[in-house]
Amino acid sequence: MELFNESAPVPQPLPEQCADSLPRRAFLQRSVLAAAGWMIVPRHVLGGKGFIAPSDKLDIAAVGAGGKGMVNLSHAYKEGIDNIVVLCDVDDRQAQEARTTWPKARYYKDYRRMLDKEARKIDAVIVSTPDHMHAPIALAAMQLGKHVYVEKPLTYTISEARQLTEAAKKYKIVTQMGNQGSSGDDTRMIETWVQKGLIGDVHTVQCWTNRPVWPQGIPTPKEKQPVPAEVDWNQWLGVAPFREYHEAYMPFRWRGWWDFGTGALGDMGCHIMDVPFRALKLGYPESVECSVGSVYQDFFKEAYLPDSCPPSSVVHLKFPARGNQPAVDFTWSDGGIQPKRPDELLPDEPLGDENGGMILAGTKGKIMAGMWGRKPTLLPTSRMAETTLPAAVLPSVEGGSEGHQQQWAKACKQGKGAYTSSPFEVAGPLTETVIMGNLAVRSYNYRQPTADGQGFVYPGRKKLLWDGPNTKITNFDEANQFVKRTYRTGW
Repeated sequence: MELFNESAPVPQPLPEQCADSLPRRAFLQRSVLAAAGWMIVPRHVLGGKGFIAPSDKLDIAAVGAGGKGMVNLSHAYKEGIDNIVVLCDVDDRQAQEARTTWPKARYYKDYRRMLDKEARKIDAVIVSTPDHMHAPIALAAMQLGKHVYVEKPLTYTISEARQLTEAAKKYKIVTQMGNQGSSGDDTRMIETWVQKGLIGDVHTVQCWTNRPVWPQGIPTPKEKQPVPAEVDWNQWLGVAPFREYHEAYMPFRWRGWWDFGTGALGDMGCHIMDVPFRALKLGYPESVECSVGSVYQDFFKEAYLPDSCPPSSVVHLKFPARGNQPAVDFTWSDGGIQPKRPDELLPDEPLGDENGGMILAGTKGKIMAGMWGRKPTLLPTSRMAETTLPAAVLPSVEGGSEGHQQQWAKACKQGKGAYTSSPFEVAGPLTETVIMGNLAVRSYNYRQPTADGQGFVYPGRKKLLWDGPNTKITNFDEANQFVKRTYRTGW
């Protein structure tokens, strides 16, 4: 059965798959009131000492149980209350720790079989797979009425991000993307400073990262290697085109390959770009352009490496004016490329932090912070002691960024309408903007033979004009092949 098709409308859930229209907590409360008249009977009286009401526990399934999946499970799960009922991973080696930690959880390698067999036994699904499988798995779970937590970036393509955003509205389930900095106090602080006008009208944003810290800009392996016995390679490939197994792709190194990952931008953009994106309430960009680091096979010959993300890139996005807010020039750089130090920053003061950072420039000053918006400061830094800083508009999340998964789990128990820091209606548009940078990068390296067949031209090396509502580049049609992808036959 085809569970996800980018070109198809968001499918309707089957009647028996729909969540109850009345939340379980409300159902229990009404039942008690009906039985006892006006008297409210506490749950522990109904259930006995130590009783945990069904509405206070969560039955969780995880697709991608190792690495970041294990971290997400550990933070979402509340011992003694919640249940990890199902684990799914295509690599037995990666799943070993989770299977040891929760030995009663049933185990699958195929998420489709897991959902088919276990749908009635789970409330929520955590998706921590490589980027290319986020959307197919998440939508399949959403169609069954399951709450979903999906690692960043939310999706591999712009089209998938738009579809998951629409699906979240349709199915009215609790969603969260795994950019935990959105639950951090520093993010809330920057958002408040900007919206309270501490630096005036923001017109320029610069974001950067030290990533990649994995191989990029490398040739595609030519030799064939045997698939490890613990790995289901076909399931790992999923919707991606078939290629032979090689250790260059897994684990973790998949991030640098276009078939599976979204490079440094996809890895860190949803963390770093999120802060100014939400603070400035940005929508669709109107244009994007970029340049990328070159790779050479020898001194004279430039290598053409279409399968691998470049070693570094700089992306320029232009956002239109919003109401009384001016247009914004937004620059992203990765591969260790940093912006010029602000004049207000003293020579020995650090620029961001060791992982990256951001600068927001307005008509009345600047804000600088590290990755995830950590340790924000007004510039010059001496201004911090001279300024009365307003309290954050949004309440803190218990545990800050470390409580991001638990916030989602608690919201799942509360039901529709519950607040999460990065629901898909926020995470979806953010992911579209992040992946827009990759559309520019891939278009930049798109080449065509010259008329005489003696060389190549790169027609994508231009400013690309974006029609956000219709998800298309209007001045270079070849770039639109990167808006969505064709899934492998059978997926």
